[in-house]
Amino acid sequence: MDGLPAGYRPNVGVCLINSDNQIFVASRLNVPGAWQMPQGGIEDNEEPRSAAIRELREETGIISAEIIAEVPNWLTYDFPPAVKAKVNRLWGGEWHGQAQKWFLMRLTKDESEINLANGEADPEFAEWKWTSPEEVVEQAVDYKRPTYEEVVRAFRPYFNENGIAIGISNLDYGCFVVI
Repeated sequence: MDGLPAGYRPNVGVCLINSDNQIFVASRLNVPGAWQMPQGGIEDNEEPRSAAIRELREETGIISAEIIAEVPNWLTYDFPPAVKAKVNRLWGGEWHGQAQKWFLMRLTKDESEINLANGEADPEFAEWKWTSPEEVVEQAVDYKRPTYEEVVRAFRPYFNENGIAIGISNLDYGCFVVI
């Protein structure tokens, strides 16, 4: 994968919005109170875009979403020592942290499709909610907060006052690309 930083596990993240311009977050089963957007590893020979669609479906049950934009560069975060030891045991690697490709997606149907225990993968989340971009950042675990700030900053131009993501391009500033 082009530009993937060495020593970082390839990963995708999904910033899913609804028609009210709110972002989907869910609380982790294994870390109560840790709210995050859907994310997950990229499988061998899988493109980031496909991984994002798969991860959203596996973690939330959502299949009715469209990709609006992508952050073109990899965003990275380092694991704290305790997390690093645990995930490296689980994943069988020696990762400093994760390098993520982030996608902005819009829910195209209603939220009745959301099912955190849909049977596609082991459930990762206890509960979910829609929240503001500011709350997404505030409620993120400390080591992910700078990445979440970058994601919200990159996708903010797509939100308008009516809560509908719009397809404008800000390529002059290098923030994101239109899909």
